[in-house]
Amino acid sequence: MDIKQILAYLPHRYPFVLVDRVLSCEPGKSIRALKNVTINEPFFPGHFPHHPVMPGVLILEALAQATAIMAFSSSEKPDTNTVYYFVGIDGARFKRPVVPGDQLVLACEVIRQSRGIGKFAAKALVDDQVVAEAELMCTVRRLDEGG
Repeated sequence: MDIKQILAYLPHRYPFVLVDRVLSCEPGKSIRALKNVTINEPFFPGHFPHHPVMPGVLILEALAQATAIMAFSSSEKPDTNTVYYFVGIDGARFKRPVVPGDQLVLACEVIRQSRGIGKFAAKALVDDQVVAEAELMCTVRRLDEGG
């Protein structure tokens, strides 16, 4: 999936689209996607000016965006009344900093889905080494249904 297809699934836009390409996606099971980390990212001037590091919360957000693409790829594409929310993050661990020039591989697998909430095992890797991992819980809501 290229960026045009990704933008059809995600409501996010610059500077908050954190998935550049989908390498593989098995709807309802797993996804592998890429985030190319460049010095042009809008957060680097403030995090940190003399030692740029991608904020951990944005690594988790990139993982959540990958799970959203997987969730939406197994159903109808979302419209402007559909929102994908985080509802929980468990066991988040950060193993090493992510810096400009890194290519972040976002690997997520469904643990379970029930009552509209999905739980995912999510890992971010650089050069085949885990840099961050967590269990994410997310849900899809329709705003016109009281979401």
